[in-house]
Amino acid sequence: MLSENEINRVLAVTAHPDDVDFAAAGTMALFTERGVEVTYCVVTDGDAGGFDRELDNTGMAELRRSEQSNAAKAVGVTDVRYLGHHDGTVVQSLELRCEITRVIRQVRPDLVITHSPERNHRFIAPSHPDHRAVGGCALDAVYPDARNPYTFPSLLLDEGLEAWSVREVWLNGGPTPDHYVDVTDTFDRKLAALRAHASQIDHLEDFEDFLRGRFSQIAAEAGFGEGRYVEAFQRVITV
Repeated sequence: MLSENEINRVLAVTAHPDDVDFAAAGTMALFTERGVEVTYCVVTDGDAGGFDRELDNTGMAELRRSEQSNAAKAVGVTDVRYLGHHDGTVVQSLELRCEITRVIRQVRPDLVITHSPERNHRFIAPSHPDHRAVGGCALDAVYPDARNPYTFPSLLLDEGLEAWSVREVWLNGGPTPDHYVDVTDTFDRKLAALRAHASQIDHLEDFEDFLRGRFSQIAAEAGFGEGRYVEAFQRVITV
């Protein structure tokens, strides 16, 4: 498993704007505070999300891109890339695997963070079909696609993108987490990132109390002390 000083570049691959912030914004803030280069790759524009019915899909997509870019800045991330797929329609495909492979070879991360492709029956929200499809494609892009120069040969021949081996993947939202990050010291930055997604949360009452309850519950279940906030992942070794 990667040690802390071996993580210099991180790529988060998520389905929708706000996914990375719900799952891992506290962890991202810890990374950027240590000088780690963090890139977000957002597969959809979130055009089917939100609660303002005066906005058409194009307007919502533009709004959610803006919200995600602002949320990223709250935790020190400035490199945010959008693949432009439609919200709610993502399936595992060779096309998406190629797109994610391209980003992996461009960024050359030590660590990829993405959704678990497994359904979580205990807590269903992370198991959105888009999440599971993106998680499956991201894992396939890590192994075997990105490291194999003969996979998607145009990436090398036409774009000059050399093969790259990601050393580790952290999955979020799955049923079997085994790695926990104490984000108590960066939880306020996580809250700031999530507040940037006004189109998604402004209708919710007691949103901050819900978040504090959710992530303190994870901390308690993982054996951390009272008053701590923890983000949970499943580590996958890929080399």
